[in-house]
Amino acid sequence: MSFKRHVFSHLENWKLDKERKPLIIRGARQVGKTTLIKQFSELYPYSIFMNLEKESDRSFFNDFDDVQSIIETIFLTKNLKIEHLGDTLLFLDEIQESPKAIKLLRYFYEELPQLHVVAAGSLLEFAMKKVSSFPVGRVQFLYLHPMNFPEYLKAIGQDAALEQLNQFPVKAVAHKVLMGLFHRYAIIGGMPEVVKTDIEKNNLANLTSTYESIWGTYKNDIEKYTSNDTERKIIKHIMNAAPLELDQRIKFQGFGNSNYKSREIGECFRILDDARVIKLIYPTTDLKPPVQYDLKKSPRLQFLDSGLVNYALGIQGQLLKMEDLSPAFKGVLIPHLVTQELLSIQNITDHKPNFWVRGKRQSSAEVDLVYTFEDKLIPIEIKSGATGSLRSLHQFVDVAEHHYAIRIYGGKLLTEETTTPNGKPYRLLNLPYYLGTKIGDYAQQFIEGKI
Repeated sequence: MSFKRHVFSHLENWKLDKERKPLIIRGARQVGKTTLIKQFSELYPYSIFMNLEKESDRSFFNDFDDVQSIIETIFLTKNLKIEHLGDTLLFLDEIQESPKAIKLLRYFYEELPQLHVVAAGSLLEFAMKKVSSFPVGRVQFLYLHPMNFPEYLKAIGQDAALEQLNQFPVKAVAHKVLMGLFHRYAIIGGMPEVVKTDIEKNNLANLTSTYESIWGTYKNDIEKYTSNDTERKIIKHIMNAAPLELDQRIKFQGFGNSNYKSREIGECFRILDDARVIKLIYPTTDLKPPVQYDLKKSPRLQFLDSGLVNYALGIQGQLLKMEDLSPAFKGVLIPHLVTQELLSIQNITDHKPNFWVRGKRQSSAEVDLVYTFEDKLIPIEIKSGATGSLRSLHQFVDVAEHHYAIRIYGGKLLTEETTTPNGKPYRLLNLPYYLGTKIGDYAQQFIEGKI
């Protein structure tokens, strides 16, 4: 079973681009990189798959220093004629195992531009650090994440619901159905293997071994890139303790009730961030673009996938019984998932979202997310409840130069003309949870006065 991913259109455009460069697919292990390229290869008359974890495949790059000899040898070995070069996709999987292959990608672009070259691998950030001359400007990147809600709907065959989700604006008649489907997605997450197993078994109990396998693989992989036993112990500690710290901004010193120092914890968090397993999301105090991270302030944690977090916390059974997931795990499950949805559509860049905190000392104001639209920074609060309870969002609106704000909640699509407690009028766009991937589209229409 394979799933159609929304980044497939990027691959199709890349294939047709006359200025095409070798493409590196970046993403954590088991988000579907290899499956994606296998589907893509069906568009080619010829395709060559090489796994550089295998010595036999890696040897082509070890034995020769020029790409012309490498390709001639590969084509000869695969019984392909060199005149088919322009009709062939070469896929270098697990390229992190060969820093030399990474370095040579620039020469595929310069000397064999007719060959379609795609590379992928896990923990690529670590491998790229070992490359003495990385081919900057000679390669393109495409980022792959766990499946988002629209991809999930496609995977489970809910084409009618997906069609409704893609309508603008979404119809009120579709709200109940979409909320119900989003509820299941919020519980199990978007890891392709988990979704596949859930489709086949439709029982949370059958997902346990899949979650364990994924989480265990991450632990084992990342340990390869630690430099000593202390780092390995800290990585294990962080991965065990981090889900419990999701409801708060973190301090490195003594993280997770440990005795580890700030520098040690910080370095290991950066390893996990490079591995794309746990991201550090930093706040900003800016009120308009461009947005700068404030690295002196405490960050929030963002896991690769909410389903993995739910499993690690052991709360999936509880979530099944809840009608509204707003209060789930101290109210942070839905904000985490909405942030994951925003990240899922970042396929060309590796930009991290930001949340907002007030710059004044002693202020506890904190807005869940900020979204850049042209010259405006739009505050986004993710919660249920009355408009009057949006205290931090109101503080942002009061000092901002514009009068727009967004709330993501469990209700229907709605726009309001309202005021802050200090009397500043503003427009509030209320979006249901399941529109997380559509925030950009709705924000544009909202600010342009079309909804």
